[in-house]
Amino acid sequence: MKFRRKSNADATPSDATLDAEGTTDAVQAGVPGGPWDESEQPDELLELERIDLGSLLIAPVPDTELRLQVDEASGAIASVLIAGEEGAIELRAFAAPRDGDLWAEILPQLRADVAQHGGVTADREGPWGTELLCQVQVELPDGQAGVQPSRIVGVNGDRWLLRATFLGRPAVEPENAAEWEAALRTVVVRRGKEAMPKGEGLPLVLPPQAQRTDG
Repeated sequence: MKFRRKSNADATPSDATLDAEGTTDAVQAGVPGGPWDESEQPDELLELERIDLGSLLIAPVPDTELRLQVDEASGAIASVLIAGEEGAIELRAFAAPRDGDLWAEILPQLRADVAQHGGVTADREGPWGTELLCQVQVELPDGQAGVQPSRIVGVNGDRWLLRATFLGRPAVEPENAAEWEAALRTVVVRRGKEAMPKGEGLPLVLPPQAQRTDG
């Protein structure tokens, strides 16, 4: 599902292409805070067109496409990827206790997991607090060894944690990642009222326009 900027030549967008002009305006307006709980988003964001993925509501980001990452074992959607030419953001939402700091709890686990895979980490203070900079060795498409940098941000919400992993340029050049960070600020989390174990992933679903209908 691709997002594009609106031009004078555009008529109505197709089912697979959404106009991202509204998000651009919100980004330029410098909307503060965010990501948001569904019940707390500011008036500036209420009119944005969004892709409804169940637990995550994603506003179009200019010149990117939305990809859904599927867990091969379960067949469930595991995460959302907003991908552009120079980078991407992977989004995952988890159930969390009403009071507490789940991000601080899982940071040591993330550091240990990266180290177990032969990578290195460093902490960085960013707009949302402590972030984790990672470098993990990977096998490139040509079979040679390479390094994949990432920058992981955690945002504690009302009984939820949103984990955003920046990849590509916004990971290695955080000082030049303002547009990517602005896109993260417009994300809305729909936690739901049902009880869930701490750390369990909030369910993601296909957006209505992408679901198959028989008949």
